[in-house]
Amino acid sequence: MNLISVKIEKPDEINFILGQSHFIKTVEDLQEALTAAVPGIKFGLAFCEASGKCLVRWSGNDAGMVELAQRNALAIGAGHSFIIFLGSGYYPINVLNLVKMIPEVCRIFCATANPVEVLVAETEQGRGILGVVDGSAPKGIEAEEDIAWRIKFLRQIGYKVA
Repeated sequence: MNLISVKIEKPDEINFILGQSHFIKTVEDLQEALTAAVPGIKFGLAFCEASGKCLVRWSGNDAGMVELAQRNALAIGAGHSFIIFLGSGYYPINVLNLVKMIPEVCRIFCATANPVEVLVAETEQGRGILGVVDGSAPKGIEAEEDIAWRIKFLRQIGYKVA
C-alpha cells in the first residue's frame, strides 16, 4: 500500500465539498440538490465511478468549476468520491445539509475554501480517501479580542443577527 497526498488545485476564494457516495446516480442527484438549494448557483462537480468503465462522471453549469472538479477528481482517483466546486460568492453552508441528505452520500470529508491535501491510500485494487488536511494548524487559543472579532464578523457577513 502507498500513501499519497493530493493537493486540491483551485483559486484561493473558491469553496468546495469533498465526499463519498455509493452510486453513479449521485451525479444527477447532486446537480438537482444544488440547483434547488440556491437559485442561480454556479458549480461544477465530478464523481469517480468505482466499477464498470471507471470514468470521472461530471455535471455543472460553470465551465471553470466543471474543469476544476474534473481535474481534481482525476488526481484524487478514489472510487465513489465526489468533489463539488462552488462558483465565486457561493458557500457550502447554503448547500451542505441538502448534499448530506442525498441517500447515496455516505460521508463528507470537508467543505472549505482553505488549502487542502487529500490523504489517499493506493492498493492493487484502487484508491481510497483516508482523510484530509484542511487548512493550517492552530497557532494558539483565542483571546477576548479574538472572540469580539468573531462575533462582529459573523454579524457583518449576515450569518448572525444582533
